[in-house]
Amino acid sequence: MAFPPQIRIPATYMRGGTSKGVFFRLQDLPPAARQPGPARDALLLRVIGSPDPYGKQIDGMGGATSSTSKTVILSRSERPGHDVDYLFGQVSIDTAFVDWSGNCGNLSAAVGAFAIASGLVDAARVPRDGTCTVRIWQANIGKTIVAHVPMAGGEVQETGDFELDGVTFPAAEVQLEFLDPADEGEGEGGGAMFPTGNLVDDLEVPGVGTFKATLINAGIPTIFVNAADIGYTGSELQDALNGDAEALRRFETIRAHGAVRMGLVASPEEAARRQHTPKVAFVAPPTDYLASSGKAVAAGDIDLRVRALSMGKLHHAMMGTAAVAIGTAAAIPGTLVNLAAGGGERSAVRFGHPSGTLRVGAEARQAGGQWTVTKAIMSRSARVLMEGWVRVPGDTLPTT
Repeated sequence: MAFPPQIRIPATYMRGGTSKGVFFRLQDLPPAARQPGPARDALLLRVIGSPDPYGKQIDGMGGATSSTSKTVILSRSERPGHDVDYLFGQVSIDTAFVDWSGNCGNLSAAVGAFAIASGLVDAARVPRDGTCTVRIWQANIGKTIVAHVPMAGGEVQETGDFELDGVTFPAAEVQLEFLDPADEGEGEGGGAMFPTGNLVDDLEVPGVGTFKATLINAGIPTIFVNAADIGYTGSELQDALNGDAEALRRFETIRAHGAVRMGLVASPEEAARRQHTPKVAFVAPPTDYLASSGKAVAAGDIDLRVRALSMGKLHHAMMGTAAVAIGTAAAIPGTLVNLAAGGGERSAVRFGHPSGTLRVGAEARQAGGQWTVTKAIMSRSARVLMEGWVRVPGDTLPTT
């Protein structure tokens, strides 16, 4: 029996923030995968090595965690005032599913560098030295991200002394601005940042309980709850949750019912088919704790502690989009995030996560009883890990 040979596709494997993913130029994908649909999803699943019932993604580029099961497709933007269109696909590990419902804030840090190196940014706009400002259209959520990418000798500068907790080695700093990060989709609150119209709601979750929650659409839809209300301290590391199947089931139940309350899905069952959004996070006031690396985090160095789940597991650090949600909620007096940080008005917050700390700023204002955020700002780093071609079996894509 004859088997089709593998096909090879130009690709780059990059780290962005505390995530890794496979980056493609749209023009380099096989024709059948240049449009959204089953062929594109099938290709990306095979590239990453999903679905894998063993949960290891051994036969693909994925790293068997939500942070390393990611794909990015970029193309020159036809949208005025933008350089590149950025599409993010979160690949499920154990099911045949690619979630296109949200952004990856961490990989956003690598988009500008990849766009410059791949010739997707007009050469006249790329300085030989200094900083290249790349305006990115985030196609999943319809938002603008501005990346400030360091340049040296006509090439992207990747090495440097910027340290990011959750990443072992230092690199060059990339500053990101998430413009108008609040979701403007329809919800109970008429498309407001807070879809229920409230800064804090009583969220009833059958089989779990009723507790206070801040439901916010900023960066990525996020459900914030108080750690103490659900039986946690706020200093937990991954092992405390990810080996506890019952705890993860409870968090998924919270996520599903929160998604319904936010108007993202019609039923809890539908939430299971939308794994990437919303996120669930729990917050607590500052206290001393040990990060996963053994590093001591002092209460005086942070404003609050936050733990967040992604794709059903506690994240090892913090998702970039969730960091935007944290910074936004912290800037608005009365949210659970703001109260955990001590209350009052603030333009920036430093929070403790399982791998250390992160600072994020947000510009919030209230007009006509509605809160808006003009932008959120944070720094990340990015680096090319490997470039060339990724290969997949020739029968991955349809022949017609």
